[in-house]
Amino acid sequence: MSSFPPSLFAPVALGFFGLGTGYLIWGPQELLGFPRRDQHVDRANGVWGIWLPGFCQFLVGILLFIGLSWFPVFTGSKANYMAALAFSAYGIHWFALGWNRARGADARPNGFMSIPFVIISSLGATVFFRASSWPLGVLFVGLAVVYIAEFFASFKFGVRVGPDGRESVNLGEKALGAVHILVGLWLMYLTFATTLNIASGFDLPAA
Repeated sequence: MSSFPPSLFAPVALGFFGLGTGYLIWGPQELLGFPRRDQHVDRANGVWGIWLPGFCQFLVGILLFIGLSWFPVFTGSKANYMAALAFSAYGIHWFALGWNRARGADARPNGFMSIPFVIISSLGATVFFRASSWPLGVLFVGLAVVYIAEFFASFKFGVRVGPDGRESVNLGEKALGAVHILVGLWLMYLTFATTLNIASGFDLPAA
């Protein structure tokens, strides 16, 4: 029976970078309304959503699952199973988010989607805080807040339509944009710290 040496090179930084980039593209547009949403902006944001947070996370999730099962090289912590689950699930759902945004689809089903993603985010926070990995615990708390804001943004709670057909400000969307930016910046930190720890021998709090 062949064995594989443990690897220190879990590809999580790619997943952090991909999701963080997606958040930092979508977040300012949601919070500031710039550029103003139209068919062309939605198409561009949708493409970025599919490839950065979508493909990067999905790829990392699959590599982690393979490295935990078929070729077990990521055996240092059982919490890696949660990382594989999260990267895979978030990556797949970003394929749907990006595709729907690019196609101009109805955003209301995103509100129902947000409910199970609050659950998986809470699960991730529980796993990583129990594993004494507080930087990832903080990340998953932030992700839970993202999906709580997504629920209110998608169903446009409090939005009124005026006599001219124009909608009032969607406060849920503004909150979603603000949280996207904050969590996106934390993801950039995790990308930075994780890469320096692995490639340059630093000892920064990270994954």
